[in-house]
Amino acid sequence: MNLSALLSKTVIKPRFSRTRRETGNGEALQEGHNLTVLQVTPELNAGGVERTTLEIAEAISRAGGLALVATAGGRLEPDLKTTGGELIRIPAASKNPITLVTNAFKLASIVRERKVQIIHARSRAPAWSALLAARMTNVPFVTTYHGIYNAKSLLKRFYNSVMARGDAIIANSEFTREHVLTNFDIMPERITAIPRGVDLDVFDREKISDSDVAELRSKWGASDEQCVVLVPARLTRWKGQMILIEAMKLLQTRRPGAVKVIIAGDDQGRRAYTQEMLSAITAAKLQDAVAVVGHLRQMPLAFAASDMAVFPVIEPEAFGRGAVEAEAMGVPVIASNLGGYTETVVEGQTGFLVPGGAPGPLCGAIERMIDAGAEKRAEMGKKGRDRVRQLYSKTALQSATLAVYQRVLSEAESKKGADKAHVRPAL
Repeated sequence: MNLSALLSKTVIKPRFSRTRRETGNGEALQEGHNLTVLQVTPELNAGGVERTTLEIAEAISRAGGLALVATAGGRLEPDLKTTGGELIRIPAASKNPITLVTNAFKLASIVRERKVQIIHARSRAPAWSALLAARMTNVPFVTTYHGIYNAKSLLKRFYNSVMARGDAIIANSEFTREHVLTNFDIMPERITAIPRGVDLDVFDREKISDSDVAELRSKWGASDEQCVVLVPARLTRWKGQMILIEAMKLLQTRRPGAVKVIIAGDDQGRRAYTQEMLSAITAAKLQDAVAVVGHLRQMPLAFAASDMAVFPVIEPEAFGRGAVEAEAMGVPVIASNLGGYTETVVEGQTGFLVPGGAPGPLCGAIERMIDAGAEKRAEMGKKGRDRVRQLYSKTALQSATLAVYQRVLSEAESKKGADKAHVRPAL
């Protein structure tokens, strides 16, 4: 089989055609239709990619379709089942070229057996398998650009390019969309910005009891007089936890005992980085001020127990879902003035933006938030919550994604009709 030919193939033959009223709201999710989508993602552990995968699986299921997810699996498998989605276990996290090709044939077989109409890839390595499978089976290929990928070499640029090969490309922010258009020669109409959504039924402060909040703050060792600073993110260097620790060293000299910092997140095997953080905390004598608590499953409660949320990234983040979740819970945010945070955090209204990688300004922003007082922080939190409800709801994400699916299928059907029209009967 000529893999190069498969990758360059552009003809798409959909398996069915249908008509559906397109709407800009949640009504689209309630209309019955026959849609089978295979999403492909490396794992189902905590993270924005995984959560978005589950939310789209839920949307497809609610719309009467079949939501398949090919993945290596993970702790969110029960959540996928709850959405009505179906897990198909493959080694999707592997970057081994042989595994990628093997996965492609597995996916192609699934497409044929389950009558899949769209393959939707969410990460680069499995996207190569998904692209091959789509070309082998002539079904539309959709990608979502969830990150701003390193492209320091021609090989890395080629590796990244799979995410720009979709018949439709979804970017998780306007920042990401502009990044893709800048780095790849594609038509602007092929790429749609759909911000990540927040489940407003889950991230709802009214559903969290004050007693649960008090219990968690006590568990964290935070006194009533302290401001709790939540830093929720994967434990990896570019997320900026080490910058936060440096900022805390400064803050302790200015405002000793004023805050309790909770660094929450999974290190996903980065044990050396976790140990580096713990050593830095010990060396700075911050053990009473900074706690590393690992993965938190009940994030709404964690936000409710916090006075501010901090995202001190040192590289641009494509979207930064945690900031929107914090705002949905009425918690003001401090974030680096990079990437998607420039869209989700409104300086001086829903939080503060600071230069990335600069402990001094970060320390200053935390001090400003302390000095603002509880009433002002609550006012900022309300502005953030109102903005999230307007711009970043889960339903908006789901409806917009289903609209992309519909457009891709309609375009494929139109192309099929045009191809037939150009076929002349033999004389």
